[in-house]
Amino acid sequence: MLDRIFKLKEHHTDVKTEVIAGITTFAAMAYILAVNPGILSNAGLDAATMLTITGLAAAIGCVLMALLTNYPIALAPGMGLNAYFAFTIVLGAGIAPADALALVFWNGIFFLVLSLTGVRSKIADAIPANLRVGVQCGIGLFIAFIGLKNAGIVVDNPATLVTVGDLSKPSSILTIVGFVFMAFLVIKKVPGAIILGILGITLVGLFLPMGDGSVTAMPDGIMSAPAGIGDMFLSLNLWFPFENFGEVYPLILSLLFVDLFDTIGTLIGVSRRADLLDENDKLPKMGNALTADAGATVIGALLGTSTTTSYVESAAGVEAGGRTGLTAITVGACFLIALLFTPIILIIPNQATAPALVMVGVFMMQGVRHLDLDDVALLTPAFVTLLAMPLTFSISEGIGLGFITHVGIQMALGRFRDVSVVTYILAALFALHYLDVWGG
Repeated sequence: MLDRIFKLKEHHTDVKTEVIAGITTFAAMAYILAVNPGILSNAGLDAATMLTITGLAAAIGCVLMALLTNYPIALAPGMGLNAYFAFTIVLGAGIAPADALALVFWNGIFFLVLSLTGVRSKIADAIPANLRVGVQCGIGLFIAFIGLKNAGIVVDNPATLVTVGDLSKPSSILTIVGFVFMAFLVIKKVPGAIILGILGITLVGLFLPMGDGSVTAMPDGIMSAPAGIGDMFLSLNLWFPFENFGEVYPLILSLLFVDLFDTIGTLIGVSRRADLLDENDKLPKMGNALTADAGATVIGALLGTSTTTSYVESAAGVEAGGRTGLTAITVGACFLIALLFTPIILIIPNQATAPALVMVGVFMMQGVRHLDLDDVALLTPAFVTLLAMPLTFSISEGIGLGFITHVGIQMALGRFRDVSVVTYILAALFALHYLDVWGG
């Protein structure tokens, strides 16, 4: 039956290989179970509830991808997108979580329409490559900055805005040593390096003092039923984006393009490793893959979490031999099983998730190699995007300033035809927002 559904023989694989590949992918991305609730709790959401929703959204996304494409690609609430939801939309713009979830929902609906019509990939192709790199690297810096802030490595300072925290504290030492350990595991290509690092730091934290207790609190148990999701399920304020369009459209645009770059880049990168591309270097079922991704975002928003997207960590399972949707199904099953260990996951401290956030930032910064450092006209907008995200504590501000800078430089150089219509429109929309044309 499994061979008939997933065409295992046709893809030169078997059940054992696919299951091992799925477990490998899960080990590589399981950190999201600890990190996503931690990030979204900054927006006032309950960590235990968000843990359950994270696991459910990931499992559903994996099943959608498996059934619609038969690709070994796993999904979960995305890094960068969760930070954007918590720190830019909710905390930065002062939008209530229920209203922010509506933005995520309609972003998914819009993506679903674009995916079904084939327009989504065409829009992605129209965006300048230098801005795509700037967005990727900027989000990496932003995520790393959040991790350092949460762990107390970076603190506020009235004279310099930010400064280094007290590095002599046991908790700070644990974070730094833990990051070095995690980086070592990654460099040595140890499977599940990030989650192993998180678990190791959490374990050591049980024996280090912090305040009246220890860095890591003692768990209430090892296994339990997952927390309920009743408070978040279907809690979104569905019509909020339409009632406040002038205020929120820059947030919607940024949400759309962060998801767009992330998804298409991940699908192409993982598919190339899995040898799924055709003779024209195209992904045969790109439309179905994008539809699965958009559908997972819609369902995730209904459950109560930020954008669900494809994970580049799927490449770990591909390297282990995964070639079909059975790998993705296995990942989804692992996420559901992991929810039974909720007491353990909930005690993971910021000192353990901070190194993971910085490590993800390191991965995203690898994209800088695609920039032509000798072409200052293209480098400058990418640098503005990259720099603005952590300094303004906002992904959307970085994207907006990057687009405006890119179009302004190209126009000043007389390269009007080198800029796509889509890029002109986006730059104009961001400029209108900054000029407060609609009072937003």
